[in-house]
Amino acid sequence: MSPTQQSLFIPYRQGQLHVRFIPAKGMNKQFTPILMLHGAMSNGRVFYSDSGRGLGCYLAEQGFDVYVLDTAGRGKSTPLIDKYYDLGQGEVIREQLPLVQSFILQCHPLAAKVHWCAHSWGGVLMASSLIRFTDLQANVASFLTFGTKRTIKIKSLRKWLMVDVFWNRLAPLVATKQGFFDAYRYRFGMDNESHQSLSQSIDWVRGEWIDHDDHFNYAIAAKNTIWPITWFIAGKNDSVLGNPSDVQDMMSECGFQQAEYTLLAKEHGNLYDYGHADMLTHKQASDDHFIKVKNWYLAQAQ
Repeated sequence: MSPTQQSLFIPYRQGQLHVRFIPAKGMNKQFTPILMLHGAMSNGRVFYSDSGRGLGCYLAEQGFDVYVLDTAGRGKSTPLIDKYYDLGQGEVIREQLPLVQSFILQCHPLAAKVHWCAHSWGGVLMASSLIRFTDLQANVASFLTFGTKRTIKIKSLRKWLMVDVFWNRLAPLVATKQGFFDAYRYRFGMDNESHQSLSQSIDWVRGEWIDHDDHFNYAIAAKNTIWPITWFIAGKNDSVLGNPSDVQDMMSECGFQQAEYTLLAKEHGNLYDYGHADMLTHKQASDDHFIKVKNWYLAQAQ
């Protein structure tokens, strides 16, 4: 049976942010709550399903209160991305993540901190928010990412087709014509991308880590950031979007004080050589690395 789930809505600008709340099941001990963030062309469902599958549901079964954010315009957040939508990734970093963090802490008055967990580009956005705000550095308990990279430096035919041709050229042409990138309609992803988020993420992947709105330099500020306990997870079969070498490059760029790195691969004892999405969605993940994730969170509660 799937854990009880609730859709919570936080007023934001002229609409609402949707947060999927998956409460801890059958546990008396209060663990630190967990906030999860999706990547580009995606939404919160990468972490949960109505039937109870996914990392969010799994951790709720283990006693953690889990909150999964749909960033503005995606999932059940409103208004949805369309040709009139004018927000980019900067609003996620500067407004939405701090807002949801404050909301969760208000829901848990006895909790001093919140665990942060992200997939893919969501990890870049979370890292950026942590770099930028010292109060978040003080009340984020840990930072866990799956397939997160800031730059893509690997070279291959698949990378050229997926990134250089599709993401960097074709997607912006479609977005310019339509006013946004209708990724869901064309079956390129779980959700759509605004023209702003698309162009900003392209710039970051190819260039410097600088805010497009106010020119805040995240790469420089990262050197003075007090990071929480951090764990970067990569998949052996994630050849492009979260290539292990690019994941390690981001770890080096951030200069983490306490960071672990894990490669999900059969040669390291995993059931599969995981790829970019199935490290979270594979039906056997709950019998594999999800157990290690649970134990990592439990170790912090000791």
